[in-house]
Amino acid sequence: MTEALHIIGGGMAGSEAAWQAAEMGVPVVLHEMRPDVGTFAHRTGYFAEMVCSNSFRSDDDERNAVGLLHWEMRAAQGLVMEAATRHRLPAGGALAVDRDPFAEYVTERLRAHPLISVSYGEVAELPREGRWIVATGPLTSGALAESIRAETGAEALAFFDAIAPIVYAESVDMSVAWMQSRYDKGETAEEQTAYMNCPMDRAQYEAFIDALLAAEKTEFHEGETAGYFDGCLPIEVMAERGRETLRFGPMKPVGLTNPHRPEKPYAVVQLRRDNKLGTLYNIVGFQTKMKYGAQTSVFKMIPGLENASFARLGGIHRNTFLNSPTLLDDQMRLRSRPNIRFAGQVTGVEGYVESAAMGLLAGRMAAAEILGRTLPPPPPDTAMGALVTHITGGAEAKTFQPMNVNFGLFPPIDAKGGRRGRKDRYKAYTDRAKSSFQAWLSA
Repeated sequence: MTEALHIIGGGMAGSEAAWQAAEMGVPVVLHEMRPDVGTFAHRTGYFAEMVCSNSFRSDDDERNAVGLLHWEMRAAQGLVMEAATRHRLPAGGALAVDRDPFAEYVTERLRAHPLISVSYGEVAELPREGRWIVATGPLTSGALAESIRAETGAEALAFFDAIAPIVYAESVDMSVAWMQSRYDKGETAEEQTAYMNCPMDRAQYEAFIDALLAAEKTEFHEGETAGYFDGCLPIEVMAERGRETLRFGPMKPVGLTNPHRPEKPYAVVQLRRDNKLGTLYNIVGFQTKMKYGAQTSVFKMIPGLENASFARLGGIHRNTFLNSPTLLDDQMRLRSRPNIRFAGQVTGVEGYVESAAMGLLAGRMAAAEILGRTLPPPPPDTAMGALVTHITGGAEAKTFQPMNVNFGLFPPIDAKGGRRGRKDRYKAYTDRAKSSFQAWLSA
């Protein structure tokens, strides 16, 4: 009988790892502490629950590194991408999903697989025997985190991850707001009108910034440091970096035309659909550590949201991850305990897609090992290869921080024949990556 693979954590990475290993013919035991042991961020016991944004970001596989990662996961028959495609919502050029049906679908597919069994309950320490993947994500339980620290002899790094608020669509004043994707992106009318837009003139923007800066914030516990990941900065932290920062970030007014007023807005707040019914919208880029009372008063200063009702307010949590370049080999195994692999956000990748992609690789690598083979990592000129190379040795260990996939992680393109335009250069990256990834899959 084939040895079983044990996976701790039923998030994006653990779910994808379980699916990939089982599809290769290896029995899998998926260990999940929820719903027996909850976290502050999760609401359900579903696998692959989305606790922050409902977006997998850009789906452009020709000129965007995230879209390329989508393409590679689809080519590898990834469960997360299958579920996302089935439950996608209009979001311009992005891949956004109806979060609860998405998680339900992943859960049903995993539970129905004949080679996957589920064990509910907390795993409190690193196991000594058997083959394991630890995919516990940013909310690794305290007991298991302590066990990891004891084994690695290193303090886990930390940053703070903030959650954006969600608004009931019916409470938005559409005589002020309007529906439009930036630059009318998307192939259908629904895609081109996927976002709600709330405009601000200069005086409204300045008052909003003043209120953000003055609002009461969540305090950190003693000994914690606010080492934020730049891709998920709380909105008030961005405002502290300069009064115009938000206007050149999530509140930029470009690519939008207000049908209610002829003059160009000074700033625009966008809301993206959060469920298929279109009853819930999240405020894009508005992760926050403001206290709840401050959030409602500050966000109701936004034109169109004066009478908004909130389905969920923002929040903040501590996020731990390994110094992977010093601890993991190129098979994602813990150097000191090679029977254990790590996958997902705990390895120092950031984002749903990146986490699921590292789960996909860890699941395939572990399954191949159990079956008596060694699966090499994908080439570094692919999106998955660039990520796994980064976390297992490509990054500088002294300054290692969570990283989204981006073309800066890829080997440079040979620019013979003159300087390439950015669009052509990105297309060259994705063309090269697709060829390499298909060759890796075939081999």
